[in-house]
Parts: sequence; C-alpha cells; structure tokens
Amino acid sequence: MSSLEGSFVFGVDLDGVVADFYRGLKPIAAEWVGRPVEELPDAFSFGLEEWGFRGAEEYERLHRFAVAERSLFENLSPIEGAGPALRRLSSSGVRIRIITHRLYLKHTHKTSVAQTVGWLDRYAIPYWDLCFMSDKGAVGADLYVDDAPSNIEDLRAGGNEAIVFTAPTNLRVGPPRANDWTELERMVVEHMERQGRCATA
Repeated sequence: MSSLEGSFVFGVDLDGVVADFYRGLKPIAAEWVGRPVEELPDAFSFGLEEWGFRGAEEYERLHRFAVAERSLFENLSPIEGAGPALRRLSSSGVRIRIITHRLYLKHTHKTSVAQTVGWLDRYAIPYWDLCFMSDKGAVGADLYVDDAPSNIEDLRAGGNEAIVFTAPTNLRVGPPRANDWTELERMVVEHMERQGRCATA
C-alpha cells in the first residue's frame, strides 16, 4: 500500500489540473511570437506548434521567459472547481500529494518553487506533500490524476491507477477520464468506496 498511516493518498498534478497553465501561458506566448492572443487556437498539442513554436528548444526559451520575467506560476488562475473539491477531499481525510515537474529547466528552481508555494497558499489549495519530480509514480499514491499523456501512460504502465484530466493535448488517451472537477471528485470518492476505504470526517 502506498498510503501513509492508512490515509488514502491522492496524487495530483498541478499544471493543467489545478492551475490553468495554458490559459496563463497563452498571452505570454502571443507576446513572444508577436501575434494577437486571439489568433492562437484553443486546440493545440504539446510543444505548441499551433501557436508558432518550433521544437523543444524554442519552447524552453518561452517557458524560462514566462517564469523568470512574467512570474507565470504566480499569476495562473485555478481551474474551476479545483480548490473547493480539494478542500472537501482533504477535510474528509484524503491526503493530497501535489506532484509537479516544474523544475525541469536549470537555473529557475528557486523562482519556480517560491512561485508555486505562494500560489498554493494564495488560493488555499490543501496538500500534505509537495513533490517536484518527473517520475510521479516514484512518490507513491493510491490514485493519480494528470493531464500529460506521457505521464498517464507511464503511471498506468507501472501498475498505478491514473485518471486523465481532459485537455486539448490528451483527447486520444483512454479512460478513466474526468472532464472537470465535479466528475473528478466523484471518481475519487467512488474509487475509495470500491477499495472499502471511505474517507473519515
């Protein structure tokens, strides 16, 4: 069992699941490529080729600029319903474990961590653990949610139960899938009930 002291551990991705990453990045990307923000389509893939980016190197330059010069992680909006749902789950005894890969760019770690912790506090997002790492399965959880197809595939391949949170980049990923936090909260509770591990008040 991956949970600690009997708690049900819910492994929650941050960007694209709790924080509205692409909505926040879009005006910065428009500034970077010199196009009106309304010209950047809402349908896009990883790498943001549809927004005018060509290759991982250019995307990394955008990402560094967004975090270091535009305080991206401080200024993101929460995804609708995320905060209230996480607070309800936490109050019922679920151990929220935030797992994010925000430290993949060198020399931005201090800034990224500070912006992340400040944002979580600002929006009263509850969590017991905050993990900055790419191998999300390594930290252990009873159930995961993520929006990145590669993360979902890796988690499931490792024998973990993972829900995909719907985004333009993951429409081909198979179920289980949550389209919003109302669905996701219900799925978490149902998962616990199937395991016979109802949350405690």
